[in-house]
Amino acid sequence: MNPDTQNISVVPTNIITGFLGVGKTSAILHLLKTKPAKERWAVLVNEFGEIGVDGSLFRGRHSEKKGIFIQEVPGGCMCCAAGLPMQMALGRLLIHAKPDRLLIEPTGLGHPVEVLQVLTDAQFCVGLSIHKILTLVDARQLADPRYTEHTTFNQQISIADVIVGNKQDLYEQEDNARLEHYIKENELHNVKVIYTQQGAIDSELLQGPTTTTSHTHKHRYERVETDDLSESPIPECGYIKAVNQGEGFESVGWRFNSTKIFNHRKLINFLSGLDAERMKAVFITESGVFGYNLTSDTLTEIELEDCLESRIEMIAIHIDDQWETELLACLEANV
Repeated sequence: MNPDTQNISVVPTNIITGFLGVGKTSAILHLLKTKPAKERWAVLVNEFGEIGVDGSLFRGRHSEKKGIFIQEVPGGCMCCAAGLPMQMALGRLLIHAKPDRLLIEPTGLGHPVEVLQVLTDAQFCVGLSIHKILTLVDARQLADPRYTEHTTFNQQISIADVIVGNKQDLYEQEDNARLEHYIKENELHNVKVIYTQQGAIDSELLQGPTTTTSHTHKHRYERVETDDLSESPIPECGYIKAVNQGEGFESVGWRFNSTKIFNHRKLINFLSGLDAERMKAVFITESGVFGYNLTSDTLTEIELEDCLESRIEMIAIHIDDQWETELLACLEANV
């Protein structure tokens, strides 16, 4: 344990996991609304892409003045590279926030078993108490072998104390039965199953120690080491681009400095036409600051209080080279 963390009380810690587009961020935003006023909560959020958007989405809705502290780990599964990115970010977050509760959101393509192993290593086990692990699932995905045959998807479900069937309002009757059959078939006897929509889950689900035991699960994640493009200076052209790949997916993202203003109407048209597995963004437009979230079901827009710069990240099986041209065309003229 780092000497700087000696005075931090044991922190109840929840892992909230699930595959791409299942609604993890929405669930955490909902949980943050229910945070007791006098408590300090911290969120460690991990993103597959190099740019990092979730931190801006969280900060645009919740501030440290409200007792909510955010730390990002972009660039792929945070447990990789011997867990060093995660350990460094987590150490900073604990020292700064001194939280009453810690929520950890691994990327949808991350490895929750390895994340749990890092959390239970000697460096952190004295300061953290691992509470219920929540896995969000879109039960409709269980009909698609791209998910059921994906190792990460299955690992996310196998590690759960609570399985949350999210987006229930979009299910057919057989989807509920398919999820319950999957749980029975995989002998997940002690798991609790609930159903909800739009990530609306009760904070009571966070309470109590996990029944999951950490076990070794080897994986290989190849990533070319680069500078931290989520925080590095933006060049004179006004934007910076980053790409990543792994687990059968590719990502591309951009950061734009605050002088770059986007046309709201053009932006909506561009985002609505994207053929991507996942997209998250925050944009400064002539009509205000907005956050965007694209899944296979819908594109949502929320108004944010503020953001320091515009950011966008897209994940797909294959990246479309035209996206950059179309995105730049959404900028306001003479800006």
